[in-house]
Amino acid sequence: MRKFIITLSNGVHRTVRGVAVLTVCLMFVTVMIQIIARYVFSSPPVWTEDIARYAMVWTGLLGATLSFKTKSDAVLMDSVFPQRPHILGVLGEAIQSAAILTFVLPVLYFCFVGLRGGFAKSYLARQSGLTADTLGIPMVWISVSVPIAMVIILLHLSARWAGGTDTKLTDE
Repeated sequence: MRKFIITLSNGVHRTVRGVAVLTVCLMFVTVMIQIIARYVFSSPPVWTEDIARYAMVWTGLLGATLSFKTKSDAVLMDSVFPQRPHILGVLGEAIQSAAILTFVLPVLYFCFVGLRGGFAKSYLARQSGLTADTLGIPMVWISVSVPIAMVIILLHLSARWAGGTDTKLTDE
């Protein structure tokens, strides 16, 4: 079971990396279309801004799963604070896992269940009733990126627990 979880986590990581690259490319292409249409033709299409924005949402959330898997989370204050000692070991990992679960589990829960316990008022249910004005697609297709990212992070956390803490993947 341990090997399966680690293999699944690594496979999902490779797939997510490819999708994240595609969303960055999509964002770049739509922004370039917007710039060229605005400044060369003086007639920008309205849909490019929304596609770039939604691609950025997907890129950001998928990128968060990538950085979590490789333990390359953003370090904003590295120059101010000294390196943390690694003497805590298992206790430190347990505290870190508890912090991750404290964030991820409620986000995942409220994606599917509303504040008063019903499915009808959940985040995804509320988003399914909305439509992107310029694209005409249900907003749930953009919003579903949140629970997908949370599930992927839980999978990567499970792989860490299973002993798959090596951040160097075999195909990199």
